[in-house]
Amino acid sequence: MNDELLRLKNLGKTSAQWLHASGIHNLDDLRRLGSVDAYLAVQARGFRASRVLLYAIEGALLDIPWSQLPHDHKAALNAALEQRPPRPASKH
Repeated sequence: MNDELLRLKNLGKTSAQWLHASGIHNLDDLRRLGSVDAYLAVQARGFRASRVLLYAIEGALLDIPWSQLPHDHKAALNAALEQRPPRPASKH
């Protein structure tokens, strides 16, 4: 399988499947949405994604391991996430 998402840092099989199920199929989709909206799209599909997925997506966009995101960068992502209205969960 030639899955562009699986070639990105931080994204494994499960996170790629969740992103695909959420309508995100490649790096361009991730860039268009950004990490916060991509994370919210996964949660809206009903997947129990932790904040690590948010950091993993951001790291994938920056081409760095998520664990290397500076604390203030993670704090900014969390603040952006908290400012968004909750999305209703959709059915699988």
